[in-house]
Amino acid sequence: MEQGIRCIIGLGNPGEKYQHTRHNAGFWFVDTLARRHGVQLRPENKFFGQLAKLSLPAGDCWLFQPATYMNRSGQATSALAHFYRLAPEQILVAHDELDLPAGSVRLKKGGGHGGHNGLRDIISALGSKDFYRLRLGIGHPGHRDQVTDHVLSRPSRDDQRKIEEAIELAADQAEALILGNYPQLMNRLHGTKGTGLD
Repeated sequence: MEQGIRCIIGLGNPGEKYQHTRHNAGFWFVDTLARRHGVQLRPENKFFGQLAKLSLPAGDCWLFQPATYMNRSGQATSALAHFYRLAPEQILVAHDELDLPAGSVRLKKGGGHGGHNGLRDIISALGSKDFYRLRLGIGHPGHRDQVTDHVLSRPSRDDQRKIEEAIELAADQAEALILGNYPQLMNRLHGTKGTGLD
């Protein structure tokens, strides 16, 4: 079994304007974990974001939301990783994923950024692609010219429900993430359409 996750970073844009937009699905995941486990995210200026410590029987894990806006997510991620001496393999980045339908969730290690500005900046800042990604499907608008408006707008009520269900399913696996039990995660996520470990 591999070393487990020590930091879960949710990607999004800060501020009320963006709070309910698809691009903030990563924030929603971290918010869900914090709510479930009764911890509160608090501003940490030295890391350019909001931080909380999650303590479970499986171990401790940081919950983090960069406050740098999406395209500067790497600045916050690298500040946190360097301070706590986190290897890329100990980091999970939760983010919205255009290439998966709403309601899908996949766990992936490494790979490119797929045009996602948050991932692009984190890869650049860490100098590594070897972190884990929790890909939260938001669906694709059908044409690349519509992508910006799509990610920066609210999901339909039906899609919102599907995304929230996927987030809850993934949040059930916090212990397995901390333990590094990725085959177990794959099996547990496999029952939902479009899920699995890439």
